[in-house]
Amino acid sequence: MRKKILIVDDTTFMREMLKSALDPEKYQIIGEALNGEQAVEQFKEKSPDLVILDINMPKMNGIDTLTEIMNINSKANVIMCSDQKYDNMIMMALKKGAKDFIIKPFTASDVIKAVKKVFGDED
Repeated sequence: MRKKILIVDDTTFMREMLKSALDPEKYQIIGEALNGEQAVEQFKEKSPDLVILDINMPKMNGIDTLTEIMNINSKANVIMCSDQKYDNMIMMALKKGAKDFIIKPFTASDVIKAVKKVFGDED
């Protein structure tokens, strides 16, 4: 059975990069959100197996979004996405329950490695 993934990033380009990195035979993209508010709503509605979440977004940033998601389901699988300048926020996200992080700019293999780590499929 394919794992269900919610992708959250305010830029279309980044969402497309994340989608293209994931094998559609293993992973089903069940939603995309442009901001944290949309992400929380979709998380409630769709119960994804994994959320790939950008840190820097409008309306509700990734840390606040992560906090809301973890309040809904403390066992939620969340991978944070950020660029190097947000290192302190990545550390905060890990403390708040994120399972891993991907540093922008990333490659498809970076995405796959993080996803496999979260699902326990490491090679």
